[in-house]
Amino acid sequence: MKFRIFENEREAAPILARGGFDDEEVAAAVREIVRAVREGGDAALFSYCEKFDGSKLCADNLFVTREEIDAAYACLDEQLVVSMKKAAENILAYHSRNPVKEDIRTKSGRTTGYAVRAVERAGIYVPGGTAPLFSSVMMGVLPAKAAGVEHIYVATPAKGGRVHPAVIVAADLCGAEKIIKAGGAQAIAALAYGTESVPEVDVIAGPGNIYVTLAKKEVYGKVGIDMLAGPSEILIIADGKQDPAFVAADVLSQAEHDRRARSILLTDDRAFAEKVQAEVEKQLAALPRSEIASYSVENAGGIILVGDLDEACALANKIAPEHLEIAAENCDGLLPKIRNAGAVFLGRWTSEPLGDYFAGPNHTLPTGGTARFFEVLNRDIFLRKMSVIKYSEQAVREDADDVVRLAEAEGLHAHANAVRLRAKGDKS
Repeated sequence: MKFRIFENEREAAPILARGGFDDEEVAAAVREIVRAVREGGDAALFSYCEKFDGSKLCADNLFVTREEIDAAYACLDEQLVVSMKKAAENILAYHSRNPVKEDIRTKSGRTTGYAVRAVERAGIYVPGGTAPLFSSVMMGVLPAKAAGVEHIYVATPAKGGRVHPAVIVAADLCGAEKIIKAGGAQAIAALAYGTESVPEVDVIAGPGNIYVTLAKKEVYGKVGIDMLAGPSEILIIADGKQDPAFVAADVLSQAEHDRRARSILLTDDRAFAEKVQAEVEKQLAALPRSEIASYSVENAGGIILVGDLDEACALANKIAPEHLEIAAENCDGLLPKIRNAGAVFLGRWTSEPLGDYFAGPNHTLPTGGTARFFEVLNRDIFLRKMSVIKYSEQAVREDADDVVRLAEAEGLHAHANAVRLRAKGDKS
């Protein structure tokens, strides 16, 4: 394994190039799954769950039962449950800050503003994958809860009909109404269109593999979604005064996610880069998931040398990473230079896993450069602003000429007439 050092951005082009969501073969398969579940309901959902996850489901065992929830608590370490509760408290408190308030104002007989309403139903997708991502339960359910969503459903793959106990406990701790034993594109379709057993939702949020992501893309418009998320990634800006072991550990914290994860370091100090390179190789040997992490750092990661940290910030904005760590003496001074990132971690003590689990901000973040236009999963994903307008009779008379003129200029004479009649007081 070699965590390579690149002399500049141009030389590093191969690791900076990222694929989108344009795999037509996968997209076609996803479209067929979505169509089948939309038209076939439970029968199609159960068929795909058996095909992909080995789960023999029916209406009677599709949802995790109270007995299964109690059993999940019983088989988890008590201290793990305590830590999960602490994390949930932090996350809910963070997402409950500064609630969005209605803003409706009246001036001279003209009332305008917006009312704020939570969606009625939210579907939170939690990947199955190679690890029990119970933290993703918290990061999906709790922002919806902070928004005031009445019905929150968690959907997650059940391998052989079994959901990991930690995922079940997290969903229960966070207040999910139902835990659905279904994953993949078929679960996204079921949440979007509803089946005989699965309730139709208004918003679907949460990360997943390319099938889940393309399914979210396919159903967008029928429901709202949070974002289109791809493989995990971290970009670290570090000066030469940092601890190479810290930086190497953070590189590997993302590389162990999966083979397509991306870990990149930007530094203006070659000697420091070489120390980090050596540390990555040293720490890899002790990782249980070393095979995954090794493939990731060798094929999708590397160290890019820059002239200074201002250049590093400019390159970071082009990359628009999911996670951005600024491990530099002047980290607070560099923050204003950052425009595009999913989450920013400041200072040598702030490793990315703090945000993954405990600090409070969400870890479901835009990837693949989409931080240029997507935002972190947050409470507002589950809220809608509705415009509110109210005019008095006098206000209509005062504004009528302008409105009529604008409407007629667009050739919309019925629009103009609706205002003209009121202004004239003519009901004939």
